[in-house]
Amino acid sequence: MSKTNDAGADLIETLKRQEKLAVFQHFNEDQAFDLGSMTMAIARGQHAPVVVDIRTPNRILFHAALQGSAADNDEWVRRKSNITLRFSQSSLLYGQLLAEKQRSVGPEIGLDLKDYAAHGGSFPIRFAAGGLVVAALTVSGLPQRDDHRMAVEAIAAYLKVDLPQV
Repeated sequence: MSKTNDAGADLIETLKRQEKLAVFQHFNEDQAFDLGSMTMAIARGQHAPVVVDIRTPNRILFHAALQGSAADNDEWVRRKSNITLRFSQSSLLYGQLLAEKQRSVGPEIGLDLKDYAAHGGSFPIRFAAGGLVVAALTVSGLPQRDDHRMAVEAIAAYLKVDLPQV
C-alpha cells in the first residue's frame, strides 16, 4: 500500500472513531441552541468567517453567520448536511470513502452536485441507543478539514469527551 493510501486509511479510521465516541443520549431544540452557540463561541474566538448550522432532515434548528462568511456558505452547509443526513456519517468521512474508490459526488452515483457536497464540515448528531443520526452540525467557511475540526471540537466540548484529532 502506498503512503497516500496509508494516510487515507488512517484518516478514515480516525473519522470512524470520532463518530463512534461522539454520541448523544438525547437531542432537542434547546440542546441544538446550546451546541450551536458553543460552536459560534469557538468560531468567534478563532475569528473564523463561518456559518454554523444544525438541522434535522425536516428543519433547521440553529443557523448563524459570522463576519466574513458569504451567502455561498449557506449553500455549502445545506449540501454538506445533506450528505451527513442521508448517509449517517460525517461529510468528510463520506468524501474520503469516495476518494478511496476514486469516485466523487455526481450523477454516476445518483447524487446531484447542486444538493450534495462530500466536503468536510458536517458531523452527525447520533443517539447512543441504536446509533440513529437525528441531526447534523455543519460548519462552512474554512478549508474542509478545518470546518470538520471546528464541528468536532464543539461536539467534544459539549459532550465532555476526548475525540481523536484529524
